[in-house]
Amino acid sequence: MLKLVGQILLWLRGGSLKLLVIAGIILLVWGVFAPVGTLIWWVQQGAKFAGLGKDVPALPEGDRPTPEPSAASTNCYIVFLTGVGDFSANQLTPGEELFLDQLVQAHPNCVAVRDVFPYSAANESLGGNRLLAPLWRFAQEADGWLENLNILIKIRNLWRFAISVDDRYGIAYNQGIASAIVERMSAESPISASSEPITVILIGTSGGAQVALGASQYLDQWLNAEISMVSIGGVFSGTDGFKSVDQMYHLYGQRDWIEDLGAILFASRWPSTVGSPFNQAKREGDYAAQVIGSQAHDGNEGYFGLAPQPDGTTPLDATIEAVNQLPIWP
Repeated sequence: MLKLVGQILLWLRGGSLKLLVIAGIILLVWGVFAPVGTLIWWVQQGAKFAGLGKDVPALPEGDRPTPEPSAASTNCYIVFLTGVGDFSANQLTPGEELFLDQLVQAHPNCVAVRDVFPYSAANESLGGNRLLAPLWRFAQEADGWLENLNILIKIRNLWRFAISVDDRYGIAYNQGIASAIVERMSAESPISASSEPITVILIGTSGGAQVALGASQYLDQWLNAEISMVSIGGVFSGTDGFKSVDQMYHLYGQRDWIEDLGAILFASRWPSTVGSPFNQAKREGDYAAQVIGSQAHDGNEGYFGLAPQPDGTTPLDATIEAVNQLPIWP
């Protein structure tokens, strides 16, 4: 045994250990500087939230064209926030696009807000006006064995997920996302000034669920709205948003082990943390979790996958059916 340990240590002294150490240092430095973009955005834009600025420029409108305003009967907004693997707000998969199209078709008084990028406080895609935009574009467009470089995009977005959870920087970051949500809601269909509350349905998948919860507390302050939260394989803490949404539903598949990480990593979701907002919501019936099928976290067998199943359906069909059955629709 000692000989084996010695051989392993000798092996680690080679290039592999050096590579791992360098990668670890890069990740740590990346994490240290991850909040910088949020803080810069806050300095430039945050004055309007504090009521200090007069001519604060509007948030970018993203890459999607602004649609014509919908009919006056619109009183429901479906806001979709994607997972950590996405490059921009308009990079929805065919399954995600079909998911939103079918929800709008089933609920004609609703419009879908598809162009909020949950990993940028300024709602700016990774290929936009950024210092590292060439790197992100290269990682996104790489093929062959270089496709593995897309892990850089996931790591980068995971740090933004962490900022949303962080008590220090999350206040600024989550307000930025909430502001982008309101701006894009209004672009899809002007928000009614009526005394009747509108319906806002936040749908987040993977890390997008946490960002949606973080933004919900500000949407609750700014809008006259009934807010529901739907997590589809989401990873989230047990603190943000549970006092702001009227109800939250967590839908997950039997083969999705990633969604379990939230319940493991965040102490606020442990049963022993009885006073956390998450556990309070569970006790009061404002939170419910439900298995909706055998879906994996992503891919063709994921929640928005289009792989044919033995019964002739797709994983997406089960997801759409489960969401449509939730008591959240006006």
